[in-house]
Amino acid sequence: MLKIGVIGCGAIGRDHIRRLHDLVPGCQVVACADYFEEAAVKTAAQYDGIQAYKTGEELIAAPEVDAVVITSSDPSHAGYVLESLAHSKYVFCEKPLAQNAADCEKIIQAELAHGKRLVQVGFMRRYDRGYAEMKRIIDSGELGAPLMIHACHRNVSQPDGFQTEMGVSNVAIHELDICRWLLSDEYESGQVLKVRQSACSTKGYDNPQIVLLETKSGARIDVEVQVADAYGYDIQCQVVCEKGTVNLPDPYAVVTRANATRSFPILTDWKDRFIEAYDIELTEWVKSLANGGPTGPSAWDGYAACVAADALNRSRGTGQFLPIQMMDKPDLYK
Repeated sequence: MLKIGVIGCGAIGRDHIRRLHDLVPGCQVVACADYFEEAAVKTAAQYDGIQAYKTGEELIAAPEVDAVVITSSDPSHAGYVLESLAHSKYVFCEKPLAQNAADCEKIIQAELAHGKRLVQVGFMRRYDRGYAEMKRIIDSGELGAPLMIHACHRNVSQPDGFQTEMGVSNVAIHELDICRWLLSDEYESGQVLKVRQSACSTKGYDNPQIVLLETKSGARIDVEVQVADAYGYDIQCQVVCEKGTVNLPDPYAVVTRANATRSFPILTDWKDRFIEAYDIELTEWVKSLANGGPTGPSAWDGYAACVAADALNRSRGTGQFLPIQMMDKPDLYK
């Protein structure tokens, strides 16, 4: 039985604890921690057998914890991952792996020192049935080579403190991962464009933004990023191939016909949109550890997304595509 400690008792942390406790076989949540200690105490009190720790570091060092799940604030991710590696513990880290490529490189070097994979990054879209079927079709070659991707990522709103750069490094980070996964290709260059701004954005950050990418093979990607669209959580993706296109399906919804209108609901919460993907992701993670180590998105994948995000944010306002340059890929991740 894999004994898990969860660092971060906010919305996604509490949801993962529920998921691991109620749905995922082969594991037991035995510890939780949060920057606000009372949040951890309150969360632990909802379950039998979970101990609340004052700090993430104490949780990581606890002998009863076999593996760590990190769902804390983004700036804390790299530190907790490195601490987990220092204790030779498996770690599942929600995106982003770190806030800059330099910290991702530190994580990679620490993992390489162990000689095996210990880290998995929470890019849950790879476990979504729609994206998985798109990947299968592209890899089959039945539509020829992929040429372009058109995508959009739209959120209803953002909390106070959101900044323009986070539209890429925290929101579109999912597209940065899923597009390179769909294409089995690395990025060559990228640029962010500021377009006509929405009246829904009144908090000082750019909204919308357009992310443009070119891959090593010459494929082109455009991603519309709206972090305050005022209507719903809407994720779209179309891959244009030589012999056809493949589109991400919308989530299942009942269609209503009434008052001369045909309608269906649009989700507003990202946790609901990808709820099944999260279930599959953590189930597969726990299963993989029982079989020798994580097989999902790696520290290298977290690094690749972060390098792209760094270059994109540097490009803002330059009017130029900037190169996306990565270090040589270690054999561990090949």
